[in-house]
Amino acid sequence: MAKKDKSEYIIQAVSHALDLLEQFHGEVDELGVTDLSKRLKLHKNNVFRLLATLESRGYIEQNRATENYRLGLKSLELGQTFIKQMGLLRQAKPILENQVAACNETSYVAIFKEGHSVYLDVVETDLTVRVVSRVGSRLPAYCTASGKVHLSHMSDEELLEMYPEPNFKTYTPTTIPNRNALIAELKKIAEQGYAVDNEELDSGVRCVAAPIRDYTRRIVGAISISGPSMRMSDERVEKDLIPLAIQSAEDLSARLGYHK
Repeated sequence: MAKKDKSEYIIQAVSHALDLLEQFHGEVDELGVTDLSKRLKLHKNNVFRLLATLESRGYIEQNRATENYRLGLKSLELGQTFIKQMGLLRQAKPILENQVAACNETSYVAIFKEGHSVYLDVVETDLTVRVVSRVGSRLPAYCTASGKVHLSHMSDEELLEMYPEPNFKTYTPTTIPNRNALIAELKKIAEQGYAVDNEELDSGVRCVAAPIRDYTRRIVGAISISGPSMRMSDERVEKDLIPLAIQSAEDLSARLGYHK
């Protein structure tokens, strides 16, 4: 017996209901029955029945003031469930693996927590000389590329609250020494969309990082590439590694629902 194509099992009413939900995207907040009827090329009675069904389950709600319809809380709950199930780490792993395949340098995904960059996952290079794994480490944000990516989107007031003391602990000769110097660099990072750690935490180690955003456009993490300075020349960083980190971060952001 020949196996049926999956398209033969499609239920038309369900398909129409999903088509209706997909009309609420981008700048579209609310739609009326007439608008939906035109968009879906369905009779108003059919559209009203679909709306009534979706409204009864919480996926659509009516704005009583305008009598138009908008997405309901159940749609948000469904989206949040997806984000949790297909979370940052699960989505990040193949991106990190692709990044290492492209540059053969150790790659991380990190989050920001209480003034520190926290490394959640790593894919290491197979080269003998490599950066020691930092997974689980809490490193000062002001002297790591991942940390500076997060800090660059904070206001001056937030930075002042986070760093009430004007001078910082220095780990190497290139560590950013004070709050004023940090703020100046963060403005540059925010404009260019990436950060570089030029041996600021560990001598002999350089790193580049780019921001990861979720469907709310909020920065939820950073992807970074770390390696020994002898392999991370200025030319290689500028020409190869920065574009690669930015593209990886954009790919992961897209998986988390971010749209430019």
